[in-house]
Amino acid sequence: MSIATDQSELRMAEIAEKVEHGERLTVEDGVFLYESDDLLTIGQLANKVNLRKNGKKVFFVDNMSLYFTNVCEEHCAFCHFRRDEGEEGAYTLTAEEMFEFIDEHYHPDLREFHISQGHNPNVPFQYYVDNIRKLKERYPSVTIKAHTAAEIEFFSRLSGLSYKEVLQTLMDAGLSTLPGGGAEILSDRYRKKMRLKDKASTEQWLEVHRSAHQLGMKTHATMLFGAIETLEERIEHMTQLRELQDETGGFLVFIPNSLQPANRDAGIKRRVSAYDNLKTIAISRLMLDNIQHVKAYFINLGVQLTQLAFAYGASDAHGTIIKERISHSAGAQSPEGMTREELVWLIKGAGRIPVERDTFYNEIKVY
Repeated sequence: MSIATDQSELRMAEIAEKVEHGERLTVEDGVFLYESDDLLTIGQLANKVNLRKNGKKVFFVDNMSLYFTNVCEEHCAFCHFRRDEGEEGAYTLTAEEMFEFIDEHYHPDLREFHISQGHNPNVPFQYYVDNIRKLKERYPSVTIKAHTAAEIEFFSRLSGLSYKEVLQTLMDAGLSTLPGGGAEILSDRYRKKMRLKDKASTEQWLEVHRSAHQLGMKTHATMLFGAIETLEERIEHMTQLRELQDETGGFLVFIPNSLQPANRDAGIKRRVSAYDNLKTIAISRLMLDNIQHVKAYFINLGVQLTQLAFAYGASDAHGTIIKERISHSAGAQSPEGMTREELVWLIKGAGRIPVERDTFYNEIKVY
């Protein structure tokens, strides 16, 4: 055995000891895990942490994704969903137009609307407020999860209101929680390279979620990995979330999403590897000791890798979705949605216990 191998095994044993005793991992620990090729040990440690937190339960929600507009002032290098005003395929829907799509797929057990959309500067802030209000009036039992921190920052510029004033206005209209998008990688170097200079900065993204948590709102956090970020930047992204969670306790779940290629037929060399996906899920479970859940997003992972992810620290399978558009516009090969029965099958097939939840992880039914 080489000295390097011996030292590596010793270092892994030290991290395993920390995990065993519930000690927090450092940035250096996280980078070491990324640089290690011992995926099985990393997965075993993450599985141990997840079982400690959540047992064998894996959660999902009966939800529907909605997209009111794809017109966007941003030009993020990885996005294939956005359009300019007047460009072919560009659209901006009224609430009444969205009702037609919803009513086609609506059923009484639907629990959540997940709204993702562009930053459209051609309509006023009131347009976004009215859409939330009208949705809530027509479907009062459905929780509205809408507007990433980047959108809240955009609304602040659009309206002249502070983050808290924007959030309170949307909450008064019926908003219950923010999705985690817009975070990408919380690194100013990355954001500059990926043409995110006009999008919410690292500090602005964190400040929006801090403001939401201070208003009593629980929110979600994501990481979009697999582009130009360094391993150190991935870990620093996680530690910044961990620090804010120490401060506010407001994050419900962490969702690591791998970058999708530009088209559905792109070869494997253009895609984040299964190895990197599983390792990132496991490491995020180990690093984010104060966030209850890590999500395996089947839209990005595909169905079978999602099943494997439940043995690598993931405790959530997202939801039914109905018709996902953003990842699929960028080449995702997964289904656009799944039925409740398919999600139950997926979770049971991984030897786990399916639990239907609401947006806030209150248990609705254990299967």
